[in-house]
Amino acid sequence: MARFRTWVSIAVAGALGASLAGCSSTGGKRAEDARKAASAQGGGAVSTPRWTVAMITHSGDGDTFWDIVQNGAQQAADKDNIKFLYSHDDEGQQQAQLVDAAVDKGVDGIVVTLAKPDAMKSAVARAVKAGIPVITVNSGSEKSKEFRALTHVGQDETIAGEAVGDELNRRGRKKTVCVLHEQGNVGHEQRCAGVKKTFDGTVQNLYVEGTDMSAVQSSVGAKLQADPSVDAVVTLGAPYADTAVKAREDAGSKAEIDTFDLNAKVAASLKDGTLGFAVDQQPYLQGYEAVDLLWLYRYNADTLGGGRPVLTGPQIITRDQAAELKSYADRGTR
Repeated sequence: MARFRTWVSIAVAGALGASLAGCSSTGGKRAEDARKAASAQGGGAVSTPRWTVAMITHSGDGDTFWDIVQNGAQQAADKDNIKFLYSHDDEGQQQAQLVDAAVDKGVDGIVVTLAKPDAMKSAVARAVKAGIPVITVNSGSEKSKEFRALTHVGQDETIAGEAVGDELNRRGRKKTVCVLHEQGNVGHEQRCAGVKKTFDGTVQNLYVEGTDMSAVQSSVGAKLQADPSVDAVVTLGAPYADTAVKAREDAGSKAEIDTFDLNAKVAASLKDGTLGFAVDQQPYLQGYEAVDLLWLYRYNADTLGGGRPVLTGPQIITRDQAAELKSYADRGTR
């Protein structure tokens, strides 16, 4: 994957788990044998207690992006002998209540998103006060340290937006519509602001009701019909890219559709040229690393990032890489 264009280095901690097994002493060999035996019996590959980790996100119902995050988290949990609990709510207050419920259960670690940080502040503070290690993922990197999380795993949304602006310039685009599908999500605002920062043309934000795909299609189509000079549409989530393509067809527009995030449909559309490019923040990695880092913290007091976010993107994906990545997207890991 090194040949792919990237704007940041990706901090991958996959080698950390392997390093724990590296020991020349007899005790290390016994531990390794125990891990192999547990793995062969269908258990975790470690001999640590069965800790419980709760992940609480701001996902709305049916958002496939979070299926990929969960796949990564569950695989790390299986490896680390962790019981993994997942819940979500796109309303900040309800998401905070889910965090409170996890604290009341006495879980051993919490992974949480901060798409609406003001609503989450008290709940996260309660978890920290209870001695529960917290890692933030995906949204809210700028608030993670302030909220006393161990670290943040995800892409910098402003940098990701800037990468999109640069790519649009390379493609000679002049007028872009940035489609925001979730009101109040600070990460979405940062993405579009990043696009505006580097794009040489003009950017217009279009707010849509993300839980109603018919409404999204109608809004994007109306925008394209009203302004034929729009030559690019950027959606902020993979499920919305396909809807934007339908809106383009309805409007008779030739605007290029580009998107943040990747899934199997997006990979296929990149491959056949329906979409121009996608920005991958590697959601599988966000889930995997968050759970694995909590295990490392409980096992070895390890932290990663030194107070800075552990970046998982952005990575610009075009038609050239789509065929290879589609197989990974089909299995739900990209």
